[in-house]
Amino acid sequence: MTTMVEIKNLRKTFGSIVAVDGVSFTVGKGEVLGFLGPNGAGKSTTMKMITGFLTPTSGTVRVCGHDVQDEALAAKTRIGYLPEGAPAYHDMTPASFLTFVGEMRGQRGDVLKRRISEVVAKVNLQSVLDQPIETLSKGFKRRVGLAQAILHDPDVLILDEPTDGLDPNQKYEVRALIRAMAQEKAIILSTHILEEVHAVCSRAMIIAKGKVVSDGTPAELEGQSPTHNTVLITLSGVETTIAHDRLMTVKGVKKIEDQGKDGDLVRLRIFPDEGQWILQDVGQFAREQGWDVQELYQDRGQLDDVFRLLTTPQQALS
Repeated sequence: MTTMVEIKNLRKTFGSIVAVDGVSFTVGKGEVLGFLGPNGAGKSTTMKMITGFLTPTSGTVRVCGHDVQDEALAAKTRIGYLPEGAPAYHDMTPASFLTFVGEMRGQRGDVLKRRISEVVAKVNLQSVLDQPIETLSKGFKRRVGLAQAILHDPDVLILDEPTDGLDPNQKYEVRALIRAMAQEKAIILSTHILEEVHAVCSRAMIIAKGKVVSDGTPAELEGQSPTHNTVLITLSGVETTIAHDRLMTVKGVKKIEDQGKDGDLVRLRIFPDEGQWILQDVGQFAREQGWDVQELYQDRGQLDDVFRLLTTPQQALS
């Protein structure tokens, strides 16, 4: 896999405040990296340094082999950037704004017209193309920002909250576009929407207090969840204590938590010993007991649990 973005020991301070503290990672062609973290964690600051918008206090950023500080123009021509809030000139229309951006990128004439037509179709801006940007909804403004980011068909895309303000249908369209573009690009996107990680990201990184605290595939992050590989079972007509005591005899079961009752329905969460796969054994045991099983499934773990565990460690096990 070709490395497109290489970051080493990146650090940014604002006076006594350390916004980014020694961040290092690489992103390769074909990867979509989801950048996660609470507000103030350093996500946007890191993205601004990758694009050259902010100068690092120390550390280096290389984009397609070019140092963002020493070879700024060469690096920036390879980057498409959607900043936080999708800023634009509000007195312009999307058509005039995209023309301006394209010309700044060195595009002219029929080439520029063709690219504008292509990106307008990709992000569905046709209905507002000649309307002043200041009159557009938040969702349309976001799509204008995305259009300018991809106008020059960059090798690297940096997207800060790309679906913020979009309705569910628009989110689906933008996520589909990101997946389609990902095959030939390296994409870094920040998001507060954890479902978006599953929808578009091949990799997810969690940053807290300016440091990377986890980096892996979505499945690997879910594996850090306290509920990873737990089994949820709902039984009808069985006493909670009886079900609990008998299920504790199943090989590989470490503990069981009562998830409450609803009429004669009893719901239990069964925790495996050292993350073992116990779904089949639990199901077989329930059948042998002659229990009326209403629900039985394995929980792969929740990203929001992992997010809280890694960004608020003092509350992780409470």
